[in-house]
Amino acid sequence: MNLINSELQGFVTGYHDNMRRKHLVSLVVLIFLTWNILMYYFLVSKNPTKNENRVLVSDKLRWLQNDIEKQLRDNEKLLEDLRQIKDDTVKKEKANKLKTHGVEDTDPATHKIAVLMFSCDRTTVSRSLDSLLKIRPKGDRFPIVVSQDCGHKPTSDVIQTYVKKEKGLVTHIKHPNLTDINLPSPKKKFKGYYKIARHYKWALDQIFHKFNYTAVIIVEDDLEYSPDFFEYFSATYRILKADPTLWCVSAWNDNGKSGMVSDDPELLYRSDFFPGLGWMLEKHVWLELSPKWPDSFWDDWMRHPDQRKNRVCIRPEICRTSTFGKKGVSKGLFYDKHLKFIKLNEKPIDFTKKDLTYLIKENYDPTFHKTVYETPLASVTDVITLRKRSLPALRVQYSSKEEFKSAAKQLKIMEDFKAGVPRVAYHGVVSFMRSGQRIYLAPPEGWTGYDTSWT
Repeated sequence: MNLINSELQGFVTGYHDNMRRKHLVSLVVLIFLTWNILMYYFLVSKNPTKNENRVLVSDKLRWLQNDIEKQLRDNEKLLEDLRQIKDDTVKKEKANKLKTHGVEDTDPATHKIAVLMFSCDRTTVSRSLDSLLKIRPKGDRFPIVVSQDCGHKPTSDVIQTYVKKEKGLVTHIKHPNLTDINLPSPKKKFKGYYKIARHYKWALDQIFHKFNYTAVIIVEDDLEYSPDFFEYFSATYRILKADPTLWCVSAWNDNGKSGMVSDDPELLYRSDFFPGLGWMLEKHVWLELSPKWPDSFWDDWMRHPDQRKNRVCIRPEICRTSTFGKKGVSKGLFYDKHLKFIKLNEKPIDFTKKDLTYLIKENYDPTFHKTVYETPLASVTDVITLRKRSLPALRVQYSSKEEFKSAAKQLKIMEDFKAGVPRVAYHGVVSFMRSGQRIYLAPPEGWTGYDTSWT
């Protein structure tokens, strides 16, 4: 029995050993076959086509690059289409808005506006002409007419060099009346102002009657100009034509000294005060003014209610002109203390691409009043000591001529009035900057008009 068991165990053991050997052999055979197949693949299939494989990879990379470039082109086209759709939408909305406010939806580039430069005996007229010609757009949209008084030959010779060089785009006209003006003794010191008024009348009559222009930008021979001077007047011309409450556009801010203006060159305002120093008017306004033009002090005359008739001007926050004319009829009055500190804008703005309909009275007034009279009240002392420095804007109130002049003097802005109107004021409000803070020097809410006795 033991023998049988022993043999049976040996058989079973042998059977298992035999099976293990067969499995091992099978495994070895499988590994061998696998190895040979792999070797065949690598040695037979791969090596002979290694170059082909490189070509295949290169082709795939090239295809991928082409696909990426195509996708980029498609994306760029899509973006361009979206931009065009956006531009078309903006233009359509702007056109509708312009139409709503009676503004002609015409290309500003089609407007022809003359530039009339007044000169006398300054050979430095070349400085002003150079500044103007440097920024003038190409073409004949802004023909320059230099009108000379005084009969000063050296100045005439300088102007003539520009007439020859610019070939029809600069015209030189000469005031024919050089006779002296006889005045009584108290007025003799103002003779220069009488001659200027006489010259203005003659030259503007020439512009609108002889040359038949419909609008003019009036400048003088001691001005320099910002790079967007023409852009500014091109854009505001349409607003001037559309709004009957406007009668001029000016490049000037009487309180436009450095430190007293915002850094934002886009800001434009309505102003009851006629600023001058680079300003535009239309023919119909001149036809109204010409028959009653004054003998002297024409600018103050224009500021009188009989001429202004509650009409206003557009003015910028930052001036588009500056003056280098220290010597002149005014004998340098205000130049050293004020005019030479005026800031000239240096950041050109594409005003013709902006929506300026906010300057139309019906749009401007509600926003202006809300902005001013929702601004917190403060005293002059609060402003000077920066007591409320954390606030972006403050309103200082005045109720009398004396209060205005006192506040203006302390805040270092222009103190004077013309026919009761403070410089740059709109509805009695004078807006300016001080220490980076917007200040409104304003009458009490409910302002009803200017007092012409405030002079």
